Amino acid sequence: KLARAGIGTNNIDHCARLCHASTVTGLVRAFGSGAMTNRIDDLTNHAEVIFVIGSNTTEAHPVIGSKIKQAVVSGRTKLIVADPRKIELSQYASIYLQHRPGTDVALINALLKVIIEEKLVDDEFINSRTEGYEELKKHISSISIDSLGKITGLSVDNIQHAARLYANASTAAIVYSMGITQHSTGTHNVISLANLAMLTGNIGKPGTGVNPLRGQNNVQGACDMGALSNVYPGYQRVDDAITIEKFQKLWGVPELSQVPGLTVVEIFLAADNGMIKGMHIMGENPALSDPNITKVRRALEKVEFLVVQDLFLTETAKFADVVLPVMSFAEKDGTFTNTERRIQMVRNALKPQGNIKSDLEILMELLRRFGIGEKYNSPADIMDEIASVTPIYGGVSYNRLGNSGLQWPCSSKEDAGTKILHEETFTHGKGKFFAIDFMESAELPDEEFPFVLTTGRSLYHFHTGEMTHRSIGLHTRQPVEKSEINPIDAEKLKIKDGDKIIISSRRGTLETIAKITNRIREGIIFMTFHHKEAAANLLTNDVLDPYAKIPELKVCAVKIELPEVKI
Repeated sequence: KLARAGIGTNNIDHCARLCHASTVTGLVRAFGSGAMTNRIDDLTNHAEVIFVIGSNTTEAHPVIGSKIKQAVVSGRTKLIVADPRKIELSQYASIYLQHRPGTDVALINALLKVIIEEKLVDDEFINSRTEGYEELKKHISSISIDSLGKITGLSVDNIQHAARLYANASTAAIVYSMGITQHSTGTHNVISLANLAMLTGNIGKPGTGVNPLRGQNNVQGACDMGALSNVYPGYQRVDDAITIEKFQKLWGVPELSQVPGLTVVEIFLAADNGMIKGMHIMGENPALSDPNITKVRRALEKVEFLVVQDLFLTETAKFADVVLPVMSFAEKDGTFTNTERRIQMVRNALKPQGNIKSDLEILMELLRRFGIGEKYNSPADIMDEIASVTPIYGGVSYNRLGNSGLQWPCSSKEDAGTKILHEETFTHGKGKFFAIDFMESAELPDEEFPFVLTTGRSLYHFHTGEMTHRSIGLHTRQPVEKSEINPIDAEKLKIKDGDKIIISSRRGTLETIAKITNRIREGIIFMTFHHKEAAANLLTNDVLDPYAKIPELKVCAVKIELPEVKI
């Protein structure tokens, strides 16, 4: 509301652009809705098989990871894991596929090929609920399974076993995260997973579905509320005349822009080029979290006016002209919408310390100064406004949320919410198959930069560590970055465990510590992005998926060297 009605711009975006933008673009194309299809408990109580791909679940989403482990140990569930690293869940898996980073489409196409050729498809589901299958079938028949195995670095036998296990299960669920989405082909990766679910009829019933695990506690809610460059709350497009008229009337403004805005990486590029003059950054630390942060930091220096609204003086806040300190989640009331579309109440548990305000108080004062002075007496008033203009939240109110919340879509006061999406029909009618060609990552190893860098998280820290490094217990467990390298590569480079090493890409250079491990394949190095002293995003590539505008954080070319010995 501040961006659109106050400032008059659609240049608004948030961290979903860096984690699950391709989920939205991919699942909307396939299903008509870009969110987790099933509940967390539903997966771990009803799925005969769970296929985890591109998700280090026990470290990035440890509660869900624990539930998956419990389901496997209990004997209820068998697990397939596909990941370039030997993550903890691979130890629980019936089949582990250690494919090459950036080859997800090739792997999924290989699974599709086995399922189609061995007639393991769900014909009834395909015929009654989908379209485009014949085109997909024709495309898949033209690809050699041997070539797909070679691309992924996997044996055809392992691919066949995984395909059969998934397709023969009475209920099979797909779980994925940023190992799938943070690619220049992220939208295609997601669509390919939708193809796999529809091919086997594993959608719209308990223990199935396509289930993206969101990156932060309210990233789903931020998407739902229209903190995106091209949509208002409820994914209503900014270039739709009816939507514009509705919000103009609600907010009492004569005109709202109908031109989709810039996304987060595009905003920093525009600022670096002098086209963006000011920014207001809330609860985000792009000086560490965004790709190619040399360019990001240069842009932060160039903008004429920068406001940062956050809990701490982050690396980003150090560039700011004005810093607005705010309350934490535990000091205020409101709601979060979590990864399973569940709208949950947040209640004040602590008395605020010092001269700080809530985000709501700050935003209301800014709206007033921009001439949009409507007063909200409580977060409940805001929820009522959301419900009045957002169909998927139409039946949501504070007095209905209670202790367990509601899952959207919840369209009326009589609606109990939706546990499972697409039970009878897809959001846009029939589900759509798409024939997807494998494309390599935008930047591959070469003679100068012979390694692939891939990034991820650690159990002990969260994102840029502004909160977790302040926890003595967590910081003690992982005080510094230790970057994983395969023993064969380490021997070639004469690197010993614990050595300082220098990693360089076309965008930057950093110093880190080597951790020699068999968890990763030869030719790959793995880093987290939690440590400012070894900021992985100095190296990462800001090339974008053309559909979702998400950057390729999971693959870039680097070289590894030992520091020069000073005599």
